[in-house]
Order: sequence, then structure tokens, then C-alpha cells
Amino acid sequence: MKTYFINNGNENGGPFTIEELKLQDISRATLVWYNGMDEWKYAGEMAELQFLFQVVPPPIKPVQESSSPIITEARSILGLKKSHFVLVVAFVAIMLFIVVLTIIQNNRRSIIEERNRQTELANEKVQVEQKADIEQRIQDEIQNKIAAENNKTFKKDSINNRLVEVKALLIEKKRELTAADVDLSATKKFKILRSEEAKSDQISAAQNAILVLKKEIDDLESELNRLYLQLETVH
Repeated sequence: MKTYFINNGNENGGPFTIEELKLQDISRATLVWYNGMDEWKYAGEMAELQFLFQVVPPPIKPVQESSSPIITEARSILGLKKSHFVLVVAFVAIMLFIVVLTIIQNNRRSIIEERNRQTELANEKVQVEQKADIEQRIQDEIQNKIAAENNKTFKKDSINNRLVEVKALLIEKKRELTAADVDLSATKKFKILRSEEAKSDQISAAQNAILVLKKEIDDLESELNRLYLQLETVH
């Protein structure tokens, strides 16, 4: 008796007799082989197995009469064929999706552009502030230089004015010292009747006056030298 082997794509099955093969629920695409065949064949290609694929329609059931009307499936929606209506709905849905997506993208683009604009404004503001700060620092430096020059000029003027005063005082004090020396010499030579004590007091007073004048002259000369040094440091 001929026996058959089948392959479901993963593994082989069999051997099966023709009767057993009916129970395997094979299709036309099932590979079948039996001893004596050169290679596997599809079941649909084997004439001896065609009876396995013959479809026997079921018996027709008698229609029972009913008083209720038979409801037939609607073949059109809103005047359109059902298939056309589905296509229209799909098209509208796609268009709505595209519109919504476009709106979302435009909103995102607007947000990004606004952020970029705000960033540019902030950068421009920072640049303006930096420029203003630099200009202010330049103005401050100029004002400081002007103030320093004014202070230097004022200091020089003050020193020069004091120099003039000290020189004038020195001339005056030296003149007074010359006069005091003359007075001392005259006091010593004066022959008027007077006691030795009175003469000694007059001479002592004249000498003290000379000492005071010399001290004042020394102080003025020291101040004069100090003023000259200050004047050199101002340049």
C-alpha cells in the first residue's frame, strides 16, 4: 500500500495512508512525498490528491416565511457608495491630521522665532550696556585725569604762591636782621649816661631779637627748600 509523507514547513510527518492523509488537514501548498518520487511536490500538483480539495457546498436551508420585513444591508451612505464613503472619511481624516500638524509646526516655529528674537534683544541690550559701561569708564578716566591735572595745577600754584610769600618774608627778615645788627652795634657804642645794668639789658634784648630773627630766617629757608622739593615732585 502506498504511504505518504508531508512537510508543514518545519518538520516532516508520516507515513500516512490515503485515508489517514484525509485527516491531516493538508492544503494545496502542503509538500507531499512518497517512495518512488524524485522530489517533493505540492499536494495541489498531484492528481491523485485532488479529491482532498474538492469543496462540497452545504445543503440549502428552506427559507421560512416571516411577517417581519427583511432588513437589507445599506449599500450607500449619504448618497455615496460605502467604499467611496470610507475613502472620503479617510481622506478627510488625513487632511485634518495634516492641518493640525501644520498648525502645531507653525506654533512651534513661532515660539522658536520669538525665543530667538528675545535672545537677540537680550544680546543687543547686553552689548549696549557694555558699550555704555566702557564709555562711562572712559569718561571717568578723563574726569580723573582732569581732576588730577587740576589738583596738580592747584598744588603747583599753591606752592608757587607760598614760595613768593616765603621769599618776601626772607627778604623782610634779613632786612630786619641787618637793622637789628645795626641796633646792637649802636647800643654797644652808645655813650649816654646809663647804668651798666641798663646797658647790659639793652644789649641782651638786641641780641635776643637777633637770635629770634635768625631762627625765623632759618625756618623760612628750610621751608623754601621743602617747597622747591615739593614743586619738583608735582611735575
